Amino acid sequence: MLDALVIGAGQAGLAAAYWLARAGLSFRVLEAGAAPQGSWPAYYASLTLFTPAGHSALPGLPFPGEPDRAPTRDGMAAYLRAYAHAHALPVETGADVTRVTPRPDELGRGQPGGFEVTARDGRTWAARTVVVATGTFRTPVTPDFPGQAGTAVEIRHAATYRHPEPFAGQRVVVVGAGNSAVQIAADLARVADVTLAVRRPPHLIPQRPLGHDLTDWLAWSGVERLPLGVLGRVPDAQPVIAVPGLRAALRGVPVRRVFTAFTPRGVRWPGGQEEQVDTVILATGYRFGAPFLPESALDRAGEPRQRLGVSLGVPGLYFVGLPGARTIASGTVRAAGPDARAVTVALRRFLRRDPTDLPAGR
Repeated sequence: MLDALVIGAGQAGLAAAYWLARAGLSFRVLEAGAAPQGSWPAYYASLTLFTPAGHSALPGLPFPGEPDRAPTRDGMAAYLRAYAHAHALPVETGADVTRVTPRPDELGRGQPGGFEVTARDGRTWAARTVVVATGTFRTPVTPDFPGQAGTAVEIRHAATYRHPEPFAGQRVVVVGAGNSAVQIAADLARVADVTLAVRRPPHLIPQRPLGHDLTDWLAWSGVERLPLGVLGRVPDAQPVIAVPGLRAALRGVPVRRVFTAFTPRGVRWPGGQEEQVDTVILATGYRFGAPFLPESALDRAGEPRQRLGVSLGVPGLYFVGLPGARTIASGTVRAAGPDARAVTVALRRFLRRDPTDLPAGR
């Protein structure tokens, strides 16, 4: 039986694998895709991280190139593949996990019996612990609007958006005020007539205030390392980082309060004005989705019952990559390494190995 199984080979899963290896534990990383690159290839092609390369590395391998440049979607995927290779991490691809089953205490010692993990193709693994690192971009949130069922407007979630060219010449409404919504609207504005529909206007902040990257300020101040309880919960409304060229690309893109309903051929705005629209793209976020977990691991909303990445409902189950799990930075690329390290310390304690610390990384 393995010491651990990691589900997901994105930045969170690979960071967890790095620390598990340094702890001398036996483990495998199970990845549903064809390569250890997380969900990055599935995102829109123009995606640019607002965290510079110097702050986007995982422990044990610097991000290539200039530290101040912003990594792209493809650059991030390539880095993760290189990371798994550089550390010879035991990743098994094509392993789409469908069930995580706690095993009974067969020895009668009053201790958890570990887990059996099953993939869609029938493969199974046994491990004493499981680390879920599948991220929070698995299940799109798609709000319902009046009139939606009877409209001819094409309605799609941002999860399906890749390139602007299929929308050339169209009238497109992008719903949302977060980084993805604003970046997609800017991308589309090159070829389409775009409106950004929001509940609250997006709050753009400069990426380099006073000549230094925003992430540098967060790191120097120590704010992003504070336990989340010091700052309260992660706010629902996040600022939009004005990456280079974003403000210019948004010139001429009107921002309107979100429409109230669909009409047969378009949308109805607050005040009653109707407008013909070809496509509506819902950049309305995602929620956690792990249908393979036992019910006791989740709350009524389907969110993990956890504290600091440690399951409150299933002994031996851990989470890495959840927003707000430990600090305000949790869930971002730059927090994957520190959060994975903390979870590995807790996991070692559970396995009754040396719980005090891990070898230095980075």
